[in-house]
Amino acid sequence: MNKQDKKNETVEEAASISGPIAYLTSQYPAPSHTFIRREIAQLKKVNLDILTYSIRKPVAGLDNPLDVEAQEQTYFLLGQGWATHIAAHIKALLHRPVRYLRTLKRAIQHRVPGGRALLWSLFHFVESITLANQLKKDGIVHLHNHFANSAANVGMLAADFSQIPWSLTLHGISETDYPAGLLLGKKVAAAQFVACVSWFGRAQAMRISHSDHRHKFHTIRCGIALDDIPTHSTEKQSGLPKQIICVARLSSEKGLLGLLKAFAGVRSSGWNAELILLGDGPEKTAIETELKHLDLETHVKILGRRSEPDTLIAIAESDLLVLPSFMEGLPVVLMEAMALGVPVVASRVAGVPELIEDGKNGLLFHPADWEGLETAIIRNLSDQKEAADLALQAKQTIKQEFDIEVAVSPLPQLFADAIEAYHSSPQGRQP
Repeated sequence: MNKQDKKNETVEEAASISGPIAYLTSQYPAPSHTFIRREIAQLKKVNLDILTYSIRKPVAGLDNPLDVEAQEQTYFLLGQGWATHIAAHIKALLHRPVRYLRTLKRAIQHRVPGGRALLWSLFHFVESITLANQLKKDGIVHLHNHFANSAANVGMLAADFSQIPWSLTLHGISETDYPAGLLLGKKVAAAQFVACVSWFGRAQAMRISHSDHRHKFHTIRCGIALDDIPTHSTEKQSGLPKQIICVARLSSEKGLLGLLKAFAGVRSSGWNAELILLGDGPEKTAIETELKHLDLETHVKILGRRSEPDTLIAIAESDLLVLPSFMEGLPVVLMEAMALGVPVVASRVAGVPELIEDGKNGLLFHPADWEGLETAIIRNLSDQKEAADLALQAKQTIKQEFDIEVAVSPLPQLFADAIEAYHSSPQGRQP
């Protein structure tokens, strides 16, 4: 089936859904979660009615007009006054007292041990009833969460109270680790389907879920909008240093201190190169200290977080993108670099090998093997023909599997099937 046929089929599937689908996250929109915005935009293009809900508002000003527009169209639970919450709870208690108390019980039970978790479970209950009230006003027929976090607790409870089907997208290992992992099995049991962005993540979620629910899992990729990708120029002015870029949060799981060690080795081998770090986070001071220790202060620039368009331009202007993480889901920044035609080097963790085939469309190294990372960087800088061939193949990989139109095409059918199955089940027919 070609791309146009798949698009036509997706439109038909979307047309079979009788009302709007709700998308809920902890914070939407968010600069680090542009893949959710792209997914929603693509589903709207195939005539699926999507309404967005968020627990919190963005904490800082948004620099992308698309995010500003998304914020204006999103319902924020924590943006509602206490009067709204109280009114929703009085209405729910009076009209559906048994289901109200059952939802309260479920909220208290769906938590990790400890007094703080008990308190948060009560907050989740308060938010879930308010959300359920709004979902009913909006005529929502299905609720979908991204990430198995506290917002998923709220979504699961709200969907149960509202008697509508609920589903979930999983992204990374943090959702199968404690504390989220302790509750994931119950979320899988409650969901009509579970989308996983990588096969690795899917396997990890299956590992901690009951085998009766394994049919619910589907691999649905995050996608990127290829039309929004700028041009990568391979023409560089002679004499300029090779520009290596890493786009990542400045935190311990990203392996950035190891990257500095590898980069010091690259410099010691005689390469005229500079390293750009795009991102911010708690390890910034440690990174700055290590730069002094390695005498790299004039060769490494920490530029902080950048807007989505500016980040793409910075990647496009670079000779190589490196991602040295200890843990990942399916890194969108790798997809973006590959779509741009920028060579990539990344650690062989989690879903990364599903993007990069070592020596075919990029280079991989073992996580925490900083000598291996140094070797991979030097190999890329040394053999420009191989680097160009890998980058060309990388563009084809993204086009075939990670183009947003291709990536989200299974979702309308999954939503339609979930709605039908739910209302045919005893759960959906309960009073």
